[in-house]
Amino acid sequence: MIVVYVFFSFLDTSAKYVVLAGVAPLFAVWMRFAVHVVVVLFLLRGWRERERFRAASLPAHVLRGSFLFGSTILNFLALQTLQLAESTSIYFFGPMVITALAGPLLGEWAGWRRWMAVLTGLVGVLVITRPGVGVFAIGHVYALGAMFCNCLYVIMTRRMAASETSESLILFAALTPVVLLAPTLPFTVSLPQDAWHWAILLSLGVYGALGHWFLIRAYRVATASALAPYPYLQMVWMIAFGWLVFDQLPDIWTVAGAAIIVASGLYIVHREHRLHVQNSAAPNAEDEELAKKL
Repeated sequence: MIVVYVFFSFLDTSAKYVVLAGVAPLFAVWMRFAVHVVVVLFLLRGWRERERFRAASLPAHVLRGSFLFGSTILNFLALQTLQLAESTSIYFFGPMVITALAGPLLGEWAGWRRWMAVLTGLVGVLVITRPGVGVFAIGHVYALGAMFCNCLYVIMTRRMAASETSESLILFAALTPVVLLAPTLPFTVSLPQDAWHWAILLSLGVYGALGHWFLIRAYRVATASALAPYPYLQMVWMIAFGWLVFDQLPDIWTVAGAAIIVASGLYIVHREHRLHVQNSAAPNAEDEELAKKL
């Protein structure tokens, strides 16, 4: 999981770099997913075991891939104006939104303690964006939209995990944006200036594919609750890369808001782990339902 979020940090840093260099965000997104598809097929040897990539529900894959596309393009747009640490801090509010949406969409209703963590995380977002004091801008809107799309992507993944193979989930998530964006290419192509920028652009798909590949491997050898805290390490890499590549350091408001969001997210991880233990030990459905409300 540490390697996963190093790759995802490389992805965001490289995306910001090429977009600021003049590459159109839509074209950068298409290249990111096109290379992703090629790398995934190579890593998983798609030409040998095609059954592993068979989709049980193609419409569900398309919808899930559309959410991933929305998250990616909005993130790329946000990175045009926001610092890496700033956009990542808002992204970390995602687990709280998932907790809120899991009730109506998955039937996994949160208790009052987790709802308090959700509201506390929202305070962290408000500290970062500070609406009403001239700080909230279009970049924050893009970052919030990217975070929300990613939440829907995660929820779709949880719904489909029981009926779809890991290989199909990782392939169709990237193939959907490639197909959907293909008609826009004549209008969005903006070629990089030189070989260096070409290399950075092509690396987007490599970082994304390798990140997802290591993510699958991580979940094969460890439980979800054991891995849940590790995404927050990405803040360390994003602050470091923002300073090294763009000479940017987050201000005190971003650091404070990020700390609030991370603390809220870690508390939700802690509560869900405790509920999992309690539910496993609950002798009947009534006790299990009571445990969920704790």
